[in-house]
Amino acid sequence: MKLDYRRDSRRDLEFLGLPGTDHSMPEDSNKTFSDGSHFGIEVSSCNTPETLSAMLDFAAERQLRIDRFMECRGISRLTDSDIKSMATLCHQAGAGLYLSIGARAIYATGAFVRSKNGVRQGYRMVGSEQLCHGLEEIRRAYDLGVRGFLVYDEGFLDVVGRLRSDGRLPADIQLKFSVHSGCSNPASASLLRRLGADCINPVPDLSISALAGLRNVVDCPLDVFSDTAGDAGGLVRTHEVTDFIEKASPVYLKCGPVSQPHQNHLPDQRELKERIRQTACVVEEIQRNGSHLKRVTKEEPTLALTRAEEPAPVS
Repeated sequence: MKLDYRRDSRRDLEFLGLPGTDHSMPEDSNKTFSDGSHFGIEVSSCNTPETLSAMLDFAAERQLRIDRFMECRGISRLTDSDIKSMATLCHQAGAGLYLSIGARAIYATGAFVRSKNGVRQGYRMVGSEQLCHGLEEIRRAYDLGVRGFLVYDEGFLDVVGRLRSDGRLPADIQLKFSVHSGCSNPASASLLRRLGADCINPVPDLSISALAGLRNVVDCPLDVFSDTAGDAGGLVRTHEVTDFIEKASPVYLKCGPVSQPHQNHLPDQRELKERIRQTACVVEEIQRNGSHLKRVTKEEPTLALTRAEEPAPVS
């Protein structure tokens, strides 16, 4: 007989005359991935081939499947050999890969973005030259086997979305809109979807009800943090992950960044092991409380599976 810790704990609170939950939960989502599944597991900040390779090794030690990997520093900081290696590693693992667009504001010549007020500019792109560089990066990485791209700028999302629709960029590229641009309400999510976003990463501290509100207006996957790095608040929401899935399906759960203090630095081996451990905690939580939920399969386009014809060594 399977134990239901969550149900029993709510009943215990009610037995003592206390509310069994903080709020009335929204209705379950009736939306799924294209293959009928509800969730996938993502690990981000895999910013070099060496980091990605180590992540895969640590996951294999735990017999842990990861559906999608994310690079977050920028394509401009990767060589062709790096990109080929990362595409091949993911191809061999049957996992998707997203590379992030950069150059962006933090790499531009101006100092505004690093000022107290200018920090609100975030990772958005500066001038037509950075728009051009972003398109160049998409074409270069696509030719090296990558199909998924992380976008930080609404205008650039519109540019790529329109070029894809017009056939000037490949129809099979996948566009994920970054958490760093601050999507936090249904109107913003609806706009991003219309501009071409295939996945949307809202801010990491939305309530379950707020996430359900976004789900009501868009059908694309939402990428939801189960935890965040120290610089992003150090949140740990492991106990909420089945609620994320049930109320906001389809979702990719972004796991493990709480293992590191900063975003997008190059983690050491200890941090990488801890990231995979935290990912395992999320997967076990779903196994305990969400065994009825289906995990994404390789048929889902937003995985952005890579195409790698021959192995590329990790140097």
